[in-house]
Amino acid sequence: MTDTQKTPETHTNQASRRYLAVWRWHFYAGLFVAPFLMLLAATGLAMLLFANITGKEGERMTVAPQAVAKPLSVQAEAARGALKSETASVSQYFAPRAENMVAVFRVDDGGASKMVAVDPYTAEVKNVSTRNKSPYHLMDEIHSDMLLGTAGDYILETAASLTILMIITGLYLWWQKQGRLKTLLLPAVGKGRAAWRDLHAAAGTWISLILLTFCLSGIAWAGIWGGKAVQAWSRFPAGKWGVAPNPESDAETYGKLLNDGKTKEVPWVLELTSMPQSGTTRGKHGISPSEPMTLETVDRYAREIGFEGRYQVNFPKGEKGVWTLSQDSMSYDADSPFIDRTVHLDQYSGRQLADIRYDDYNWFGKFMAVSIALHMGTLGWWSVAANVLFCLSVIFICISGFVMWWKRRPTGAVGLNPPAQKAKPPVWWGMAVPLLIVAVIFPTAVIAILAVWILDTFVLSRIPALARWFK
Repeated sequence: MTDTQKTPETHTNQASRRYLAVWRWHFYAGLFVAPFLMLLAATGLAMLLFANITGKEGERMTVAPQAVAKPLSVQAEAARGALKSETASVSQYFAPRAENMVAVFRVDDGGASKMVAVDPYTAEVKNVSTRNKSPYHLMDEIHSDMLLGTAGDYILETAASLTILMIITGLYLWWQKQGRLKTLLLPAVGKGRAAWRDLHAAAGTWISLILLTFCLSGIAWAGIWGGKAVQAWSRFPAGKWGVAPNPESDAETYGKLLNDGKTKEVPWVLELTSMPQSGTTRGKHGISPSEPMTLETVDRYAREIGFEGRYQVNFPKGEKGVWTLSQDSMSYDADSPFIDRTVHLDQYSGRQLADIRYDDYNWFGKFMAVSIALHMGTLGWWSVAANVLFCLSVIFICISGFVMWWKRRPTGAVGLNPPAQKAKPPVWWGMAVPLLIVAVIFPTAVIAILAVWILDTFVLSRIPALARWFK
């Protein structure tokens, strides 16, 4: 037998060494991402419950329905008067979600903003709260950047990017052990550490596609891969509706004008798009020029063109600002991303400057609209239940991974004790190259991998105490 011929034992040994190499990669990736995945799952679950019990802005507060509602001007004045300030002004209106729920007005006074819930039938103020300071928004801020600002955003983007690599390696490990789809999805659960392994792998397999979708939609809104790459070229073409995008340096975008702080209220694909401006001769017939441009006429027009149930009205900002009517599942307005709609009206002429719908989005904008709706559980009761189960599954996967590691540790062992600690598995380029290609697509992932490689090469490997602990 020549040297180039390999026995079955040789093939088996190579497969085993490759398995150990991938297992080791999976272990280190999981070690980094598990705490962050648990944080994201816990805060996501809290946001889901707050949004469906109290509402994002307290809009689920109930009232006694009556035959006739008070005029919107009366409701808005009651909301403004709740601040007891002559300089207060209403800047946003949220129509009631249902006949037995409150209307909500955003009232600005200087640099402060309040959300005022009003009974639409009596114009009685039911609640006043500081904007973006509810329990929902606290969970949202932790979920987006852990209250650490840009640094936290980058850390979570890195965790989400490495989670994608962990999903790939995890599926490989389980497939090598099982080899059949039936046992992959419905494993025979053993005992002890094997039971934890089987449940960990089965749960990971069941939610892997959803977790991958959530990671992609999450990092597409993050600072580097989203804001600097994908979102930049996936923006909606402002010229599409006949209003040329303003090329001036002071052009305002949807995100700058309508998003407030860390809260995302603008559909992803519109966030970096230039807003149309009032005072143009463009656009098509909207509200009759003979009618005053008030909240009541704008609301009546919105109902005439098809807005139903909860939708939002943003008042014009400045001399060139426009009235903006919007309804989307991302803002908990509706239970379907396919009815996303944003309409702009000239504040002087009442002409309709834009009418942007889901069908107008590009392919990635459509993907984001649907995946964000899945991500946030805004598709009805079934998506709420599915997201609760998903969040609990993510937490279980992280905990079970820790339990497996703990049960595998030798008695009296110190340090991490990663898999194949003494075997020194080789780098398997057949798997490493695809993983590195995926990592390069997500910049923070490849930065993290390079940082770990530098740390391992120049620090851990050169200090025996650290090498024993980490390797």
